[in-house]
Amino acid sequence: MKNRSGFQVMTRLIGLVKPLGGYMSLAVLMGLIGHLCAAFLTVFGGYGLMMAAKGVEPSSFAILFVVLAVMALMRGVLRYGEQACNHFIAFKLLALLRDRVFRALRRLCPAKLEGKEKGNLIAVITSDIELLEVFYAHTISPVLIAVLFTIILCLFIGSFYWALGLLALVAYGVVGILIPLIISKMSGQDGFSFRTQSGKLSSFVLDSLQGLTEILQYGQGKNRLAQMNEQTDKLAKEEEKMKRMAGRNAAITGFTVLFFDLCMLFIALFLCQQGMIEAEGVWLSTLALFSSFGPVSALAALGSTLQSTFAAGNRVLDLLDESPVVQDITGQSFVSFSGAGADHVTFSYGDDKVLDDVSVRVPEKSIIGIVGKSGSGKSTLLKLFMRFWDTQNGHVRVSSIDVKDINTKNLRDMESFVTQDTHLFHDSIKNNLRIARLHATDRQIEEACRKASIHDFILSLPKGYDTPVGELGDTLSGGERQRLGLARAFLHDAPFLLLDEPTSNLDSLNEAVILKALREERQGKTVVLVSHRPSTMRVADTVYSVENGRMS
Repeated sequence: MKNRSGFQVMTRLIGLVKPLGGYMSLAVLMGLIGHLCAAFLTVFGGYGLMMAAKGVEPSSFAILFVVLAVMALMRGVLRYGEQACNHFIAFKLLALLRDRVFRALRRLCPAKLEGKEKGNLIAVITSDIELLEVFYAHTISPVLIAVLFTIILCLFIGSFYWALGLLALVAYGVVGILIPLIISKMSGQDGFSFRTQSGKLSSFVLDSLQGLTEILQYGQGKNRLAQMNEQTDKLAKEEEKMKRMAGRNAAITGFTVLFFDLCMLFIALFLCQQGMIEAEGVWLSTLALFSSFGPVSALAALGSTLQSTFAAGNRVLDLLDESPVVQDITGQSFVSFSGAGADHVTFSYGDDKVLDDVSVRVPEKSIIGIVGKSGSGKSTLLKLFMRFWDTQNGHVRVSSIDVKDINTKNLRDMESFVTQDTHLFHDSIKNNLRIARLHATDRQIEEACRKASIHDFILSLPKGYDTPVGELGDTLSGGERQRLGLARAFLHDAPFLLLDEPTSNLDSLNEAVILKALREERQGKTVVLVSHRPSTMRVADTVYSVENGRMS
């Protein structure tokens, strides 16, 4: 994680507010007027009491009562308006952030995301982004309001005597700036530690849910629960530290406010004794300071909470700033498929060399088989054709053009990639299939499913093609999920099919049906077929063998 300062994180986050600057200005204006109404309610009320003490006729208070009533009403209305604007800004920006995060994930996938903890990513997308609502709705405008409010109140109090205005400025500065800075320093990395531990717990819970069957099978429920409780306790301790800091912050702020109120009173009394101000100045200046710490006290409360906010913002910015391993290509001429191939390709995952000087020719409208032991690099070669990664040496070509020089969308439109593990979304079967072709007709969907030998099974389900698929496809068998993956590929109707163990979870009957479909499609399709089954290779025109990253 990049070690950004709180100021750097705040600057980046504030930069996102520019499109909504009008709403932010309105929120600040309503908040400022509202806080002034709240402060001067006390000041004018004190002025009324002072008039009463002097024996002024009650009828003279009519205008003052009207002013107080109007100010009280305005305070409520303006407070509501300020909060409404701030939350509108916050939710708009959170939607924008989610959009940017998902765009970043798409750019980074799959190379940069393969080794990342999925639970941690989920925490960034959900809780970290949600936490930024505090910053946008309860931090930016309060800071601006506090600055403008401080200037106005210092001028008002200073109108009685300049030293009183200076004292007020010092008081606001200590409560609104110095205390939050001290608290922030004292908090150290507490916010970051809390967000990190929260991400770890999310990863652990997600991992436990995905492996629940294995946990039950091997009787590891108690052990797993103990580990989860241990991580939960660690998170609770981090949270407790932050709460203690927040409580300490509130106590320090309260004591400081009382201290400066007393200082204002005693200094004003001293000046009154010296004949420098009237008794009215003592009364009103003290009341003004006493009733005006609301905006800066809100800043003081942010001293500890901002640590979590900045930590969440830092994690989100890390994801947004991360550069993909493979950059999308745009601006190139359109390419039609006319065969593919690999020339002297070498590829490594870090220090682990997977392919070493591999070459393969894939003529148009042919079926090419690739066999080899697990880990020999068969699947990696298909991913290089998809350009999920770039080669370290050699070239992967489609239509005699290096895949690095083909528009990414153009390349993906020419290819269909089916893996052993087909992911199904928590949606209907029909919508899961339409991912491959958004505007496909029901007839096209059914035809693709017939080729994949899954149509009859779907019709046997309670709602047919509208039957919902359980989360992660758990309501279906591995073979059923695999056939749905093949149906997707057939529906996509790309000229270049890349099939990675497409029949590994199928019985011989269903395998035969699918192989028959592949043979029938060969007039319009080019297929690269990876499999360890000799029966699968019978449909191939040419078979390559991969051993230890070498091809023969």
